[in-house]
Amino acid sequence: MNIGMLWLDDDKKRSLEEKVTRAVAYYKDKYGKTPNLCCVWPQALEEETKLGKIAIRPVNHIRPQHFWVGMQVKSS
Repeated sequence: MNIGMLWLDDDKKRSLEEKVTRAVAYYKDKYGKTPNLCCVWPQALEEETKLGKIAIRPVNHIRPQHFWVGMQVKSS
């Protein structure tokens, strides 16, 4: 993913799922599209998982409590 939105959520009371859901809702409201990828700090998630249609992927360059939300374009 090269284009996306960086989201910060450092609320310790929220689960990872809640944080991703909030980031996705904001992205959808702002850009009018539902993202299909959310990259997170590797220590927040051990392996890629899905939340509905959104892939949640641990990525080394993402900082703690940050979420990179956007569209993964499938190459042909």
